[in-house]
Amino acid sequence: MTSVLESLGRSPHDDLSAAADALVGRVVIVHGASADVIWQSANGAEDSGLCALAKSLDVTPVAGDWVCVSEERITRVLARRSVLRRPNPYGREPQIMAANVDLVMIVLAVNVDLNQRVLERLSVMASDSGATPVVVVTKVDDSDDVEQFCTLVTQHVPGVAIVVTSSLTGEGVEGVRELLPLGVTGVMLGASGVGKTSLLNALEGTTEMTRSVGRSGEGRHATTTRKLYRLSSGGVLLDIPGIRLLEVVADQRGLDQVFTDIEELSLLCRFRNCHHAGDDGCAVEAAVASGELAASRLEMWREMQSVAHDVENRRGPADVSRARRAMKRNPPETSE
Repeated sequence: MTSVLESLGRSPHDDLSAAADALVGRVVIVHGASADVIWQSANGAEDSGLCALAKSLDVTPVAGDWVCVSEERITRVLARRSVLRRPNPYGREPQIMAANVDLVMIVLAVNVDLNQRVLERLSVMASDSGATPVVVVTKVDDSDDVEQFCTLVTQHVPGVAIVVTSSLTGEGVEGVRELLPLGVTGVMLGASGVGKTSLLNALEGTTEMTRSVGRSGEGRHATTTRKLYRLSSGGVLLDIPGIRLLEVVADQRGLDQVFTDIEELSLLCRFRNCHHAGDDGCAVEAAVASGELAASRLEMWREMQSVAHDVENRRGPADVSRARRAMKRNPPETSE
């Protein structure tokens, strides 16, 4: 029998040991100084309610967080195994959009011209979170060039799986369900108007509000709060607002995972510390000159490297301390 916490997406990777004997739940929606939470009561039954945020919290909860609950107050935010983040336009600290995510679905509408910069930035954001990225192409009923669109996507995010869907006809919807079994938390990431809410409706028969899309292909935000949905497939899905701010927060690991083609070419460079910017014997620039690698892809890599370096330079002692604690909780795998 599935427990309440398992139905909320608990996986073997979630460390809830710090909760001790406290009641544990998961955040559904945050409303400023309070949040909707579903938790498992002392007798194992499900309970839910609007919980105030204790003033002693050192972390502000977001959708997907595992928390300790006492007398309808969130008293502690438990360790996060992954975070989806973006820069905060009003301060230095990145804005955490969702927590404890396993799968990041980058949603693209096939009836809108592909913006490679947006795709690559979203891919970096997904890889940086520690979750598995997958591209979900929507509205395939509204285009005759689906195969060509998917080929273009693959060129910019090689190695990332692609699922083509239509919320209108149901094509590919079952494939999305299969990505979200028990114990898996997914999140949809994409610009407004690409059909994220319609896809959710198709998955579960829900009636979340959608709004019309303008001629430019950009729609209004149908989703205005971050929510958590339990799916009939067993997994859970976080539905968050469309991305307006294209900048991303990324580390070197995330960049390496997205730009695997450049990383592989760099192994052929004459110097190990080649910057791919006029260096003698640069295999990456040679690939651009021969047409093997698109110049725009190298340009994006350089831009994202600059962003990553800026983020690293802004890290303070508290950031370093948090990173060290995370490494202790999740040490890197070593080969035999």
